[in-house]
Amino acid sequence: MKLVVAFLATIGAAVAFAPAANTVARTSALNMVQQLEIQTGRSQLDTAVVDRFNALPYPSDKVLAEYVWVDAKGECRSKTRTLPVARTESVDKLPRWNFDGSSTCQAPGDDSEVILRPCRIFKDPFRPRSDGLDNILVMCDTYTPAGEPLPTNTRAIAAKAFEGREDEEVWFGLEQEFTLFNLDQRTPLGWPKNGVPNRPQGPYYCSAGPENSFGRAVTDAHYRCSLYAGIEISGTNGEVMPGQQEYQVGPCVGIDAGDQLYMSRYILQRVCEEFQVYCTLHPKPIVEGDWNGAGMHTNVSTKAMREAGGLEIIKKAIYMGAKHQDHIAVYGEGNELRLTGKHETASIHQFSFGVANRGASVRIGRDTEAEGCGYFEDRRPSSNADPYLVTGKIMATIMEDVDVPEIKALDRASA
Repeated sequence: MKLVVAFLATIGAAVAFAPAANTVARTSALNMVQQLEIQTGRSQLDTAVVDRFNALPYPSDKVLAEYVWVDAKGECRSKTRTLPVARTESVDKLPRWNFDGSSTCQAPGDDSEVILRPCRIFKDPFRPRSDGLDNILVMCDTYTPAGEPLPTNTRAIAAKAFEGREDEEVWFGLEQEFTLFNLDQRTPLGWPKNGVPNRPQGPYYCSAGPENSFGRAVTDAHYRCSLYAGIEISGTNGEVMPGQQEYQVGPCVGIDAGDQLYMSRYILQRVCEEFQVYCTLHPKPIVEGDWNGAGMHTNVSTKAMREAGGLEIIKKAIYMGAKHQDHIAVYGEGNELRLTGKHETASIHQFSFGVANRGASVRIGRDTEAEGCGYFEDRRPSSNADPYLVTGKIMATIMEDVDVPEIKALDRASA
């Protein structure tokens, strides 16, 4: 009898794992598994499932804080912690935290603790609340347990350049270009697989229509998220190469430009995660053919440049061309592929400036020339450049009180 019972139990267990005789409707969970394929345009998770959990209320006395920092490669990492509401009212009340630096190439395995120091608070657009409170994103920089900034802590480097110069009221406007790819990381949006568009550059810049504009939903979502977060995002547009986009952050004062630009990059990556598209900041993602690269043009204006007679201050600052190679050294990796003297760039080997000349290293706008004051645009930084290093380097150079050789503007005929 016991043998019969055991045999029946074995049959029951086998039946439990056997395929059903009849086809049944797939559940949301099964659909979710199916949608984990690497295909652009498919959500990673079933939205009905996600919405069910997003509808759960947050405790009224707690806030979720996403701590964001820059790793050894200049990319954003993050992790979340729960904090009492009172600890999130200002950045100085936020606690420091730590992470495993050996997993981000920022510390050895036998002494891997890295300290996160909160620097700037933003609202979290990915975890909105309806109870009058905000979950937050926290921009941090990185230190050793002894309190020394890590070699990869470029914010600390920039802070020295801005320290004691608050009266200069330096404004930065950063133009962040990027390229959207399918998840194969080989095919830009709008490009045929293993091929190239059948039309050259021209119709895609600031365009409309399904044959011209690729990725508008991504850029619009990023725009909304950035505004919600409190980032001074000032505009967006489609760029010259199909699949390439741009947004602008600023004007921001001093080191805050780096904080805001880095947080905007983090938000961009999170948005692309939702849309399941790959985003690269490489300055020349397509090297074959007649296609533009991607930059982070940096607009600069001190208080003196914005006042009467400011154009002369701008021209003096532009003589920073004497330190051209010092700037190129911190203006991004792979920039030599982009700064060729073609595709609206100057040569990486030679500094130049001009009025309204997008083929110059530094451009002065027509309005600035006409009004005698305003700003200048440094067109050399690449799209993957570190905004802390770029703004800090510019600040340090234009504040130097040294005699520099005058550099003649490029011919207006070439402007």
